[in-house]
Amino acid sequence: MNGEADTFQRHLKTQGLKLTSQRATILERVLTIRKHFSAEELFESLREDTQGISKATVYRTLALLVEAHLLDEHDFERGHKLYERAENRAHHDHLICVSCNRIVEFHNDAIEDLQEQIARTHEFEMVSHTHQIFGVCPRCQRE
Repeated sequence: MNGEADTFQRHLKTQGLKLTSQRATILERVLTIRKHFSAEELFESLREDTQGISKATVYRTLALLVEAHLLDEHDFERGHKLYERAENRAHHDHLICVSCNRIVEFHNDAIEDLQEQIARTHEFEMVSHTHQIFGVCPRCQRE
């Protein structure tokens, strides 16, 4: 966690904030999660194990972690944001099942190349992108 904690602490300092014990606890927990998660799920898991962390603190800290580029924030049209770790992960896109909400991560070089080609064609300097495909997964198609 050392590198992430240092990155977070540097970001907080630029905002005139400190790495409080509550923020450190939230960061520690976030770094153990290996799937997409909501603020509510994080809050519930923290509430089971710790005392005194409010929902507002969780939401504010998640926003700070996104600003620090430690988390990626996604809107998969569920009425709330989902988060995943950003550091040390290869770029990927998402397939989202509209029936069971399953999220499948994928990477496709042809899609990446096509996006870059389209940006060049339109003289557009691409700095980032997200690609989300909504559909029905094989399991839900069988049911």
